[in-house]
Amino acid sequence: MVIEVFGKVLRELREKKNISQEKLAEYCELDRTYISLLERGHRQPTIIIIFKLAKALNIKP
Repeated sequence: MVIEVFGKVLRELREKKNISQEKLAEYCELDRTYISLLERGHRQPTIIIIFKLAKALNIKP
C-alpha cells in the first residue's frame, strides 16, 4: 500500500542522508517512535508532517 511505500522511501532518504531516527525526530519536533511507525507503515503522515520531514531532509515534499 501507499503507507508502506512512503515508509520505505522515508527510511531510504533518511539513511542516505546519514540521519538517525532520533535526529530526524528532533529536527521535525516529533517523537522517535513516530518516525519508526512511519517507516514501518504503521502510521499515515499528515500534510504538515510531510512538509516537516521534507524540510528536515532538505527535499521537496
